[in-house]
Amino acid sequence: MILRQFIDVEPVVAASYLFGCGGQGVCAVVDPLDDIKRYQDAADKLGMQITYVVDTHGHADHISGGRHLAEAVGAKYVLHESASPSYPFHTAREGDDLELGNVVARVLHTPGHTPEHISLLVTDRRRADEPWFVLTGHTLMVGDMGRTELVSAPEEGARSLFASAQRLKTLADHIEVLPGAFSGSVCGRGLSGKPFSTIGFERRHNRAFAIADEEEFVRFMLSDTPARPPRAEEIRRRNLGG
Repeated sequence: MILRQFIDVEPVVAASYLFGCGGQGVCAVVDPLDDIKRYQDAADKLGMQITYVVDTHGHADHISGGRHLAEAVGAKYVLHESASPSYPFHTAREGDDLELGNVVARVLHTPGHTPEHISLLVTDRRRADEPWFVLTGHTLMVGDMGRTELVSAPEEGARSLFASAQRLKTLADHIEVLPGAFSGSVCGRGLSGKPFSTIGFERRHNRAFAIADEEEFVRFMLSDTPARPPRAEEIRRRNLGG
């Protein structure tokens, strides 16, 4: 298994990822920013071919480099089937597997932050038959969960996010959580500056993820909402080809 995390604080707070099978030299990139050369350079240095580029959702806080990167390297550009962009893409559905040599990423539909949001549950079959980590985008972050009103009606988004939280809670405590944002992002509140965690730690100490009652969760998610990202609607339209 090869895993690289790319941390950004300017112009947007974000985490993106390259992961895959070193032995067979194939990898995926998840939630890339628009400076695509660094992902190409990282793959080249590792001797890996990028075969999938995945956006966990249509971002509203920054321009995605996903489609541009996929075109540059000849990879499949992956979005959930409900994203419905205006350009061709590789359709991801619940339960689909993205095969990367000895590594496999299973698609989990985890809506709430946006309706089309997905997470990727990753297994390294050379080490074990059980998953090792989950790439959660803006669904589950370290210390909180993603805001729900950027695309959906706030309460509708919060109820979808609650269902996604229950789904993620079924994962084993040792599963590592690799989110798409951390402290300083406008997509969550009270986020930690530590850009990774585990399901077990978040189950115990994440104030939103720990809530077991749906109505309490909805009330919590609709309170103290951060200011909207500048030009959020325009950025999301551009990312989905509008």
